[in-house]
Amino acid sequence: MKVELQNYTPDPDRTAAHAALTCYSEDVPVKDEMPEEQVKEILDKIKESGHHSVIEHASFTFAVHDVSRALTHQLVRHRLASYSQQSQRYVDIDNFDPVVPDSISGDDKAAEIYSNFMEDVKETYEELKGLVPLEDARYVLPNATKSNIIVTMNARELWHFFSLRCCRRAQWEIRELADKMLGLVEEKAPMIFEEAGAPCIRGPCPESPEFSCGEPMSKDRKK
Repeated sequence: MKVELQNYTPDPDRTAAHAALTCYSEDVPVKDEMPEEQVKEILDKIKESGHHSVIEHASFTFAVHDVSRALTHQLVRHRLASYSQQSQRYVDIDNFDPVVPDSISGDDKAAEIYSNFMEDVKETYEELKGLVPLEDARYVLPNATKSNIIVTMNARELWHFFSLRCCRRAQWEIRELADKMLGLVEEKAPMIFEEAGAPCIRGPCPESPEFSCGEPMSKDRKK
């Protein structure tokens, strides 16, 4: 998996703080005249108060490479985002190299079963391409098929995405994606995304006892 931050709102922390300040000013304040301490104070207050609409003014676009269709099916369920995904109707998957979960690659028997099945899929796909249109041959491709996708989310939706997908209970592949995306936006908007991630780094786990992992995550999200 490779994740790149392709584009983002310039100076996202200041942009969001300026939007918040505008709500309570008689006139539109001058964004560039806001000192960094004021930006931090405003963003801390809006996150604490729940006035999260102002961080929607900051958006981020990512290029995501070599993730499974199982991941992208989960990803596009986050509706407040824009997506452009590699098409299996028009792109020939001629280099079929499926994603392999660690649980499978780490088990010799499972790895053999998986490899044999994927080889059968590859051969079947190649045969069908000579008989039917590409858009119909793709019906045999599994969830493990690698894909590329462009994702644009605003900062508010990213906060929601990180809260769900950085959690230990998230599926491993989309959690890896979320962690990589969070690392990228933290560099560009450290104030907005301070303490972003799994809810347990900010307070009690919101899951019911039977669904909680029972282990609060450290704020560096590495443990």
